[in-house]
Amino acid sequence: MADTPERFTVHESGVWFHGTKADLKVGDHLVPGHRSNYRPEHTANYVYMTKVLDGAVLAAEMAQGDGPCRVYVVEPEGPVEDDPNVTDKKFPGNPTHSFRSDRPVRVVGEMTDWTPHSPEFLQRFREGLEVLRREGRDVVYD
Repeated sequence: MADTPERFTVHESGVWFHGTKADLKVGDHLVPGHRSNYRPEHTANYVYMTKVLDGAVLAAEMAQGDGPCRVYVVEPEGPVEDDPNVTDKKFPGNPTHSFRSDRPVRVVGEMTDWTPHSPEFLQRFREGLEVLRREGRDVVYD
């Protein structure tokens, strides 16, 4: 679609991405039941992924931790479903191409050719998240 923002454009490769600060290797598995990348007090029941490189970059930039931002190419080893945290609540129809799986997701590579968001964009994004937290609208459907 010509008017689709870049942040919603499926990467030309068609692969799945997972953004994080975790140091992973090819062959490692991401599995549900671990601490969330975004809320250390929350155990994630799903592994989240996207077909949009920019979305994975943002996920890595927002992830907890001190390591460098990493964007991995992943392959789900089971069924995937739309991520209701964005598709149902913010972007009906899943234009973000955000998904999740309750099964393991295998790391098959790392994407290193990506552009980080500007510090100003990230600050505005964090401020928006903080508003949601203060208003009690930062619900995670997990």
